Amino acid sequence: MPLDEVDLADNDRFLDGETPWRMFHTLRREDPVHWQPEAAPNSGFWALTRHADIVAVDRDPQTFTSSRFTNLEEVDDSQIAIRRSLLETDGLRHTALRKLLQKQFTPRAIADYGTFLRGLTAKTLDHALAKGTFDFVHEVSADFPINVLAKMLDVPGEDTGKLIDWGNRIIGNTDPDYADVLLESEESERYRELPFRSPASLEVFEYGRELAARRRGGAGTDLVSRLVNQTPSDGVPLSQHDFDNYFLLLVVAGNETTRHAISHSMLALLRNPEQLARLRDDLALMPVAVEEFLRWASPVYHFRRTATRDTELAGRSIREGDKVVLWFASGNRDEAVFENPYDFDVTRRGVDHVTFGKGGPHFCLGNALARLEMRIMFEELLPRIADIRLAGEVRRVRSNFVNGIKELPVTVTLA
Repeated sequence: MPLDEVDLADNDRFLDGETPWRMFHTLRREDPVHWQPEAAPNSGFWALTRHADIVAVDRDPQTFTSSRFTNLEEVDDSQIAIRRSLLETDGLRHTALRKLLQKQFTPRAIADYGTFLRGLTAKTLDHALAKGTFDFVHEVSADFPINVLAKMLDVPGEDTGKLIDWGNRIIGNTDPDYADVLLESEESERYRELPFRSPASLEVFEYGRELAARRRGGAGTDLVSRLVNQTPSDGVPLSQHDFDNYFLLLVVAGNETTRHAISHSMLALLRNPEQLARLRDDLALMPVAVEEFLRWASPVYHFRRTATRDTELAGRSIREGDKVVLWFASGNRDEAVFENPYDFDVTRRGVDHVTFGKGGPHFCLGNALARLEMRIMFEELLPRIADIRLAGEVRRVRSNFVNGIKELPVTVTLA
């Protein structure tokens, strides 16, 4: 793609599954620290598309802060104060907030969910595969992670539909199929103090507050109980806004990203049947394959940072206050790091992907859980099927933030 045709600010460019990768390819080669204008007057951002630059910025929160927000939206101080979550917090406060739940997401703690995950996977697959032809997203990718989250939050299984719906409406705030109010619409100004400017956030807040009221002062070990019954290590209790935004992050972040990672992995296996066969014949490859799944899927296209001072990056002058956007998905196709990056290879070793971030303080808290969920899902799925094929159009979320698949129709033949 010619450089002058690149537009990372246009959500419509992210609908076909091909154009984003063409834009990233051009930028890595021709303008790896690229100034991307936006629709609003005098607005834009620096787009970082090379693996090395992404890692360097992710590891330098003193120069490139998350505290001025992590999405592309222009926000003022009042919006930042009321909408700030763990993602938009740096320094000692970030460490203190992260520690509240960090032990619940360690590999050792997550390993205790293994038996539960096997049983849940079997139940999910029993229901889906019996249909023969079905939407893999609806029946498998979305159903599985949300039930894991429900267990961790200790909420009824019948509430999972609401949790999925909230995630769709909040993260899909640029997709007319999902959004109550489109982010770019004038009406969204009414919701400027809500996460993603989504009215669905109010429903999540109400739900979380009801859970908190019931569990405050109790002896529960679920995530909500831990949030309401612990004081952060910096001694500053959670405010109502802190709790609301932390709870919403739990509901939305892990569910949405793992769901899309599973969907993209399945689609890649469908389109590369020799890789599916190789993995099915040797399930011992699965831990290696999961890292390739994560590189390939790149379920979050980007996160934003903001320059705290004038600096220079790859020869470009960055000014204090400039938005600097880390395009993790592009870093996962960087030819300087990955041999044949556009090949999907379940035997690829040493996959140095940046799907969860890389070495910075905001490295994904749920990375071990996501890896375990994906490994168990495909270990259980592949031996059950003799054949699986696309059965219709693959439809994607209209978003330059989440790399999401919303429909993946398949037909399966059981083994």
